[in-house]
Amino acid sequence: MESFFARYRNIIVLLAMLMLQIIGLAVQVRRSAEGRSITDARDPAGVRLIRLWAEGLVAPPERVAHWAKSSVVGMWQNYFDLRHVREQNAQLREQVDRLRLAQAALLEDARQGQRLQALLDFQHRYIYQTIAAQAIGSSGTLQSQVFYLDKGSNAGLKQDMAVITADGIVGKVRDVFPGTAQVLMINDQTSGAGVILESTRIRGILTGNASGQLEIVGILADERIKPGERVLTAGGDLVYPRGLPVGTVDKVVRDPDRDAFIIVMVKPAAHLDRLDEVLVVTSTQTRFAPLDQQDLAASEAIKGAEAQEIKDQIKASEIMAEHLPGLIDPNLPPDQQPLLDSSNPTPVAHPPQALHPDRFTPGANAAASAGKTTDGNQSSTPPTTGTAAPTPQREQ
Repeated sequence: MESFFARYRNIIVLLAMLMLQIIGLAVQVRRSAEGRSITDARDPAGVRLIRLWAEGLVAPPERVAHWAKSSVVGMWQNYFDLRHVREQNAQLREQVDRLRLAQAALLEDARQGQRLQALLDFQHRYIYQTIAAQAIGSSGTLQSQVFYLDKGSNAGLKQDMAVITADGIVGKVRDVFPGTAQVLMINDQTSGAGVILESTRIRGILTGNASGQLEIVGILADERIKPGERVLTAGGDLVYPRGLPVGTVDKVVRDPDRDAFIIVMVKPAAHLDRLDEVLVVTSTQTRFAPLDQQDLAASEAIKGAEAQEIKDQIKASEIMAEHLPGLIDPNLPPDQQPLLDSSNPTPVAHPPQALHPDRFTPGANAAASAGKTTDGNQSSTPPTTGTAAPTPQREQ
C-alpha cells in the first residue's frame, strides 16, 4: 500500500513552501498600534506579525486553563472547604448578641450616671436635707397612683415626707416599712397640695383626677390665668416646702359643679410616668452649702474680732481713768466732776442769785405767779414794773 507522504508528496511540498514564505513574511512585517502593516524592517515601532499569530494561538488555551483553575479553586473554597462555617456563624451571632446586650447595659449605665449626677448637683444646691432613693415598683393599677422606694424607716423615712426630683415634686410618703416605703403621687385622686401661681399669685389646691391628670380646684374665675404660667408649692400644707416647681398651666376649664369657679389643668414638671431616682426631704431646717458655711464662719470670726477689739478699748479706757487721778476735783460734788460730764469737760459754776430780781430775771415770772393766793386774790405785794424798784438805803 502506498504511504501517505508518497501519495500526497506534491501537496505536502507545496504547503511547506507556502508556510515558509508566510513565516518569512511574518518575520519581516510589523504590526503598528493602529493596526496597519509596516514593511520596513528597520522601523522598530510595532510588533512582528509572527508574534501576533503566536499570541493568537497560545492565548485561548491559556484562558481556558486559567478559567478551569479558577473554577476548581472557587468550588473548593466556596463549597468543599465550608464545613465549619455554620458553627462559626453561630458563634459570631452569639458574640454579636452579647455585644449588643453589653452596649445596651453601658448605655443605660451612662444615662443613669447622668441622672444621678444631675440629682446629686440638685441635692448639693438644695437648702433642705434629703435622702436619695430608687423607685422599685408601682401599684399595678390605674386607679391608684403609687410606687415603692428601696428605702424605709431604717434610712430615716417617715410618713408625709415630700418626695421630689430635680424637675419638680412627685408626691409624699404614705406608708413606711423597715426596708421600703410607699409614695402617693400628686396625680392621685386622694392626694392634695397647696399651690400658688407664680405670676398672678392665686392660691389653690392641687389634686389628681380619675385620668391621672393634675388639676387645681377651688379657684374663682379669673381672666389673668393663662396657659404656660408656672405653678409652685405654697408651703401651707406642711408637707411640701415652699417654692418647689409643680408644673405649668395647660388649660383652664369651667367647674361643672360650681359656676363661679374654674379648674386649672396643670402639666407636671416631673416625669411621673418614668421615675427612677428621687429625693426624700427628711428635714426642712435650712442647710447651707460648704462654701456658704465657710462664709458664715468667716463673718462670725470677723464679728468676734470686732467685739473683742471694742472690749479691749473699753478696758484700756478704764485703766487710763484709774491712772489719771488729777482730773477729779475734790472740791466739787460727784455729779459735777469733769469725768462724769460728757458734754463739757470744764465744770461751770452756778450763777449767783440776784438780790432784787425783776421780770427780766430768770424765774421772775414763776415768782410773780406764785404771789397769787389760792382763792384767786392778788397778794399785797405790788407787781413789778418796767423800771427797777429803788434800792433802800442802809442805815448808817
